Amino acid sequence: MMVEVAATVFIVDDDPHVRGAIQRMLKSVGVRSESFGTAQEFIRCKLPDEPSCLVLDVRLSGPSGLDLQRELKKAGIEIPIVFLTGHGDIPMTVRAMKAGAVEFLTKPFREQDMLDAVKLALERDQSRIESEKASSGLKSSFETLTPREREIMALVASGLMNKQVAGKIGLSEITVKVHRGRIMQKMGARTLADLVRMAEALGIRA
Repeated sequence: MMVEVAATVFIVDDDPHVRGAIQRMLKSVGVRSESFGTAQEFIRCKLPDEPSCLVLDVRLSGPSGLDLQRELKKAGIEIPIVFLTGHGDIPMTVRAMKAGAVEFLTKPFREQDMLDAVKLALERDQSRIESEKASSGLKSSFETLTPREREIMALVASGLMNKQVAGKIGLSEITVKVHRGRIMQKMGARTLADLVRMAEALGIRA
């Protein structure tokens, strides 16, 4: 198991032996972890900005693992979850996976299965973080556009030629061309295809 970025695995299980075993296993491959005995303890902790995932026992003292999954979803906290149970059944697995769980492992689990699941979960969270950063950068770039440039960007991204855009908003074709050049520069778009993808990501419609 190779994790190329700093990452944290959170373990929530009411069995201290299971928590300890998972932590030792993760430490052996250089992955940082924190463990908790209840869902309430985990909820009180601050999640890092780095990639992370949650190894979560389904049956806990107090709120269950499925309850915690539901609460995290309601709060908009998108942390990938690897469920762990000694009493797995098909309906439980379906509920967990439909709600976005990465994997569902039954105790006793194979170490390699756990490491593979954790690796997949951390990679998924890394992708989410990168996507959110890219989206934030796009929004910041879009905010530098003038109202006229935003209008032209939407029309260009919808497939209209410079001449058609000019006719639609009452400008000369050369003025539209100048605006379009500024839009491409401000947005960091090298091609029209780039600009179209950016407009789609931002939800811009003409």
